[in-house]
Amino acid sequence: MTGGDPADRDGDGTVDGTADADHDDREFVVVVVEPETPGNVGTIARAMKNFGLTDLKLVDPPEIDRDSEAYGFAGHAREDVLPNADTVTLDEVVERYHTVGTTAITGEDARRHVRFPFKTPAELRESLSTVDTDTALVFGREGTGLNNEELAQLDELVSIPANPDYPVMNLGQAATVTLYELRSLVLDEYQLPDVEHERAAESEIERFYDQFGAFLSEAESRDHKRERSERLIRRLVGRAHPTSKEVTTLTGVFRRATGLMEHADHSDRARDDESRAR
Repeated sequence: MTGGDPADRDGDGTVDGTADADHDDREFVVVVVEPETPGNVGTIARAMKNFGLTDLKLVDPPEIDRDSEAYGFAGHAREDVLPNADTVTLDEVVERYHTVGTTAITGEDARRHVRFPFKTPAELRESLSTVDTDTALVFGREGTGLNNEELAQLDELVSIPANPDYPVMNLGQAATVTLYELRSLVLDEYQLPDVEHERAAESEIERFYDQFGAFLSEAESRDHKRERSERLIRRLVGRAHPTSKEVTTLTGVFRRATGLMEHADHSDRARDDESRAR
């Protein structure tokens, strides 16, 4: 198996931009040490495709052919990430890259320095975002992960916060979570559209406050209660940053409610006047 250009995320021979123009030449590669099942290799390849990575390296992998589970699980990554994967040694990776090992079992303090200190994937993202270095994310075996000797060769560790009663994740799941957290380091856009939240004009919001005040005048006779309610609604709306449509809708609702209450009040008065006339 041979490696492709790590910046060619589409597998089309072109080089895409990254999230940070200052780090255009930075490489991120994924290394899997002695994976036991081809299916997990395919799952990792698919996660790489999802989150913008293309360079997969395998240490002592099982036989992977196009009829194996690896290709079945890889999705569109079967077109580029998986067939272009390199077979390497861990020593080669350590020599070339800044290495980040993944582990579920961590040391509790500095006395157990092989597995401590460690970062969460989110903390690792923040750390790497300020450093221009080629980085390898190293994942271990499905059953035992990376051993202490291997971890001792690596530069830093990352661990996914999980249930302390069962912190060990499936290899494919661990890779997917980690790559998701690091996506902003290699992707500058996503399939989700950029949605700008446009706050309603202050004049519209003030009209809502006026209408709410009119509603309270009908619903609440006690002055201190009305003042408190008006203050609370102002704080609530102020934190919510409503859109023009939202404010207009709320204003209309309270206007109709106020009108109904005024109509009911007038009807009650008419009935009282009629009773007194009798």
